[in-house]
Amino acid sequence: MIRLDTKVAVVTGGSSGIGLATVELLLEAGAAVAFCGRSQERLRAVEATLRERFPQARLYCATCDVLDQAQVQAFAHAVEQQLGPVSMLVNNAGQGRVSTFADTEDAAWADELRLKFFSVIYPTRAFLPQLQRTSEAAVVCVNSLLAIQPEPHMVATSAARAGLHNLVRSLATEFSPLGIRVNGILIGLVESGQWRRRYEARTEREQSWEQWTQALAQKKHIQLGRLGHPLEAARAIVFLATPLSSYTTGSHIDVSGGLSRHA
Repeated sequence: MIRLDTKVAVVTGGSSGIGLATVELLLEAGAAVAFCGRSQERLRAVEATLRERFPQARLYCATCDVLDQAQVQAFAHAVEQQLGPVSMLVNNAGQGRVSTFADTEDAAWADELRLKFFSVIYPTRAFLPQLQRTSEAAVVCVNSLLAIQPEPHMVATSAARAGLHNLVRSLATEFSPLGIRVNGILIGLVESGQWRRRYEARTEREQSWEQWTQALAQKKHIQLGRLGHPLEAARAIVFLATPLSSYTTGSHIDVSGGLSRHA
């Protein structure tokens, strides 16, 4: 594992799932880490657990709505004051919206497009001055396979994810003269609270979590035969955020277990 003792990283949506797994990996590598989320109660519980596991860690967390530009700017200022200038930014926020074209209202379209774009735009804008002042700076955006393999029952999310896929490439081109790399990951079906809630609402009550997820993987034609784990996505994120991928920008890593039908 690469050592990151002199680096400062930020993870948005870092209190659960892929975001939390990324925070843990970065702390294990010695980085100073800041993360945010909307639930103060969850953040405090996660912070307490992390400080117990990593007593020597330089760690900062704060409530922040990434769709509120003023809150994001305040968070960026606080992070620099607490930990120093950031060299790694992980944009990780937003779940999917299940809807077809016929049943997606205008307000839902606006909400979904705003979430997927501005959850990246506001943090990137806020931390850009810090990234420019550090060496080996990188931005990583957590995206979905829907960006290149849309699903008709997730039309708004698929369209928004495709836009984010394009945005990553555009930012990589614009930021490369500044010494900042920009990449993303494309996740398939990864274990999360959302999937756990669907499991709890299942009709076949005798199925275990393992049986239910294996059946789901088979139905979705996932070649590895299971859902992904947050840690598996986090490993790809850390690779792209660190000098391990120093010659990579404008790219995406597929973390879908073979769900992708694209070469």
